[in-house]
Amino acid sequence: MKRTTSIENIFRPLSECTVQSALTNEVQIADILEWVLKQVGTSEVWQTSFSISEEFLRRLYFITRDGSASAIHLVLDFKATNKTLSLWCFINQVIASTFLADNHSKILLIRSERGDKVSIITSQNLTRGNRNESYIITTAPDVFDKFLAEVQDLIKNHAVPLSEILNQRITKE
Repeated sequence: MKRTTSIENIFRPLSECTVQSALTNEVQIADILEWVLKQVGTSEVWQTSFSISEEFLRRLYFITRDGSASAIHLVLDFKATNKTLSLWCFINQVIASTFLADNHSKILLIRSERGDKVSIITSQNLTRGNRNESYIITTAPDVFDKFLAEVQDLIKNHAVPLSEILNQRITKE
């Protein structure tokens, strides 16, 4: 985390608050993801963002390596394709499925193995920034279910599966 701010100074435990928000430059979305996973246990994660950075991908690597995330699914924007392709080898090792779509949303959906559902809506891309970013965290199941259905529709009907396309291309060559 940036500076010495504890995430507990910004957010209350999930069990104490069904909806909470912040506008801050004191935490990053990766910090929040790790904080949520510590509370809910091993989880499947869906993330949408305009783009992703190598630094954020490193954080996801350690999250998957320690078993906090059983699978991560990622939707990025077509306009960030060049950056995405430059990180392809790393993405392929960390992310279960990667898709490109006309996407500017920044949503994290976390469903634990025991059934906890957490939705995070943020202004931050999956990058490291030193700007103020907005965050809304909710444990409302209906919010999670609606967002998950919409993300799955985006993946199924409006996205290009980057993993399959690049793997097919490599296999053919």
